[in-house]
Amino acid sequence: MERKRFSVTFFLRKARTNKSGLTPILARITTNGVSKEVYIQCSVPLDRWNQSKECATGRDKLCQQVNAYLNEYRARILSVRQELIAQGHDGTCFEIKARLQNPTSHTRPFLAELEKYCGKRQSEVGVRITQLTANKYHRVLRYLTEYVRERYGKEDVPLSSIDYEFLDGFNTFLQTAHRCHHNGAINLLDCVKNFTLYCLRNEWLEKDPFRHYKLKEEHNKSKDHLTKSELDTLLKKPLPNERLARIRDVFSFCCLTGLAFTDVDHLKAEHIRTDENGVQWIHKPREKTSVMSRIPLLPHPIALLKKYERDETCRARGKLLPVPSNAKMNAYLKEIAAICNIDKTLTTHVARHTFACLAVEYGMPIDVLAKVLGHSNTNMTRHYAKFSEELIGREMLKLGEELSVG
Repeated sequence: MERKRFSVTFFLRKARTNKSGLTPILARITTNGVSKEVYIQCSVPLDRWNQSKECATGRDKLCQQVNAYLNEYRARILSVRQELIAQGHDGTCFEIKARLQNPTSHTRPFLAELEKYCGKRQSEVGVRITQLTANKYHRVLRYLTEYVRERYGKEDVPLSSIDYEFLDGFNTFLQTAHRCHHNGAINLLDCVKNFTLYCLRNEWLEKDPFRHYKLKEEHNKSKDHLTKSELDTLLKKPLPNERLARIRDVFSFCCLTGLAFTDVDHLKAEHIRTDENGVQWIHKPREKTSVMSRIPLLPHPIALLKKYERDETCRARGKLLPVPSNAKMNAYLKEIAAICNIDKTLTTHVARHTFACLAVEYGMPIDVLAKVLGHSNTNMTRHYAKFSEELIGREMLKLGEELSVG
């Protein structure tokens, strides 16, 4: 077992010497190479301090009182450390300092406080966050409980022990034990960061454990989307059975509306509106963000809604389209891609990217596209919209014509 290093050192804060010539004494508590400094409310004349012996020199009453206080304070630090260890804590310098400064308080347990925070987030569903976001916090709590048991052999750890090493270890745990990709792990760590910020604002933590831990998502992978010709092929290609035809209908509906999988799955009659000009619209808040999507319906999506108006499966579920599970949808889309000779990995999210790319290619302004996709700002929309070579070439020809005229 690794030996835990612990030491206490007294020293002067010379920069704080007052007009009377007295310099405050600090205690430096070190555990496992990490130190915290504590003002011990004791001062000594600068010229009467021996740093090598860590005590005041001289036989006068002041020096005797200072040395007696230092001995008493050292014993107090040792007592606090033993008390913390007896209570199941690690006795780190952070925990010792917190207990010295507030003897009546106890270091808050990390997982217990996170569980309370998950309850707080749950109460905000429909007001500040969606149910999907609240579920994500409960998922993080479940994973952290597993991690603490596996890594530390405990049911909980002190809140003050959450540091860079803990966070980095949890990140690795997510990507190995639960096979999260980098961006998925970062997304879950964002929940932990929100919790630690909550703790900092309540002054339960002294320092932000994420101050040196960077949460940066990877955006270097290009997202697949269908071209206009590929989408035409997919819409017109004869399919061998009704199972794949129903999957194609759901996928094409998403391609021509920009709805995400969870949004098309929750699409109901109440989300379909008709304006004064007879144009049918989808008015639906996104499941992920609650931001309203406003989508005018094209002829093909309208035809699909009519096709499934009397479908028994849809009517039994109270839904407008025959949406299966996400896993089944993606599995069947692979079959459809093979039949259509589309050399791309089709997933439910490819449909949303297809809509965004085709909308930009046919001249839809990015701020209008953001409204259709239900984005609160256009920065997210730009991740979806990709410019095709055809569009770039067309714009370059326009520029060339204008330059030649000039």
